[in-house]
Amino acid sequence: MPTMPKETSIKRALKERRPRGSKVRRKKDPNAPKKNLTAFFFFSGEMRDQVKEENPGAKIGTISKILGQKWKEMDDDAKAPYVEKAVADKARYEKAVAAYKSKVNDAHHDEVEEDDEEDDE
Repeated sequence: MPTMPKETSIKRALKERRPRGSKVRRKKDPNAPKKNLTAFFFFSGEMRDQVKEENPGAKIGTISKILGQKWKEMDDDAKAPYVEKAVADKARYEKAVAAYKSKVNDAHHDEVEEDDEEDDE
């Protein structure tokens, strides 16, 4: 029975290589604050159930298109409550990000101090 030739290291490296153009993503910190929502997302959240009832057989993409069309047809006065919610959520997000960054910087600062103390010994 013939044996298969061993793979060369070059062939193995080519198999394991990432495809061109692909980037390595950093893992998201699960403790990071959630991104703020836009006015359209607040509108979608309120109206999605109503649109589903009006269009029972519609798929997710179709429902999204209908919601987008309704949003586009609304005047600024009708959008105002959703815009206010979005502004409030943006303020919440900015405050949360500031608190998160200070916490991360404090933790990093503590690690650096511990490393310095170990170096002194």
